Amino acid sequence: MANENSNGHDVSRRRFMGLAGLAGVGAIGTALAPDGVRIERQTSTKAQATDHMHEEGTVAQSSSKKEMTSDEMDAMHEAGVKAFPAPTKGKGGQPLEYEMDGDVKVFRLVSQVIEWEYDQGKTCEAWAYNGAVPGPEIRVTEGDKIRVIFENQLKESTAIHWHGLIVPNSQDGVPFITQPAIKPGETFTYEFQVREGNTGSHMYHSHMNAAKQVTMGQLGAFIVEPKDPKKYGEYDREYTMILNDGPIGGFTINGKGFPSTEPVVCKKGEKILIRYMNEGLMIHPMHLHGMPQLSHAESEHGMFGMVTAMIVEE
Repeated sequence: MANENSNGHDVSRRRFMGLAGLAGVGAIGTALAPDGVRIERQTSTKAQATDHMHEEGTVAQSSSKKEMTSDEMDAMHEAGVKAFPAPTKGKGGQPLEYEMDGDVKVFRLVSQVIEWEYDQGKTCEAWAYNGAVPGPEIRVTEGDKIRVIFENQLKESTAIHWHGLIVPNSQDGVPFITQPAIKPGETFTYEFQVREGNTGSHMYHSHMNAAKQVTMGQLGAFIVEPKDPKKYGEYDREYTMILNDGPIGGFTINGKGFPSTEPVVCKKGEKILIRYMNEGLMIHPMHLHGMPQLSHAESEHGMFGMVTAMIVEE
């Protein structure tokens, strides 16, 4: 069950297995991985980064190894399913609190190098916002005036780009084009007003050495609510799924890989809102079994990476 060191899963493994027999359970996942792709994960950060960034290139190498027996394959599939949802330390994407300075909402972000548990017992170096992957969720309302005070504690320069938001050019977060790079140890303040009509599911992320920094964890959700809460209709529950691929666990949803991903839990008849955001370097179409959506990740080792479940309770 969830505790202060868990990733906040709402259901225990026992409850999940019980619900699977009593109610609807559908897997949510991304595109099928290439046959023979190697999924072993090493706790060494350097080895891990190399391993996952070259997974597709290991197909030919792995084919020369001893083939897995049917029983071995079955055991790995079963172990993954029975472990779900496996508890881990740390949970990303939590709401970021703010202070008021007159009519301005003031948020604070800091980039830090941390050790992140992306799967049960498997850790790696991550470059996080406020100590978590994904970074905290910034949620505002159209028309809000906001200020983000950002401190860079990374070992290289960085900046924050507000993806999908219409902001003044000077606040767009592109080093050497709209602002100087924010060097290690420096602080930079972003300030803008969220435009009317710029509602929806947006992201914030690094725009400096982004292929590395974003996949290492410099990413987060930026949600803009409409002034009229009924603009997008009513719904009972809301989930955000930020997809990533690269050094942190290979393929992850909200910084975790199956069986340590968090399930989507709802009750029969409820309407849910799921926001999908892809911060990875690859295309990841998503689908939900048993309901209209799009594909999923499964190899000879069983399900991995960008896979979770939706549990529909009575």
